[in-house]
Amino acid sequence: MSSTQGSTIKSVVTLVSIGTICWIAAGVIALAAGAEAKIIWTCFVGAVLGVMGITYSIRRNRREGI
Repeated sequence: MSSTQGSTIKSVVTLVSIGTICWIAAGVIALAAGAEAKIIWTCFVGAVLGVMGITYSIRRNRREGI
């Protein structure tokens, strides 16, 4: 793996991780504020999709090299 590929995967994982953390933070705030269930579920699904995106990006990099 060249250094360009290594930095690309790190930036992808970092970006998706930041988004996932934002969804988790929004979910915690929504829970604390007593938001509707729809909003809480939206935050939960966003966080789950973020985790799936992280694992997919890492697996794809190992298999093909981004």
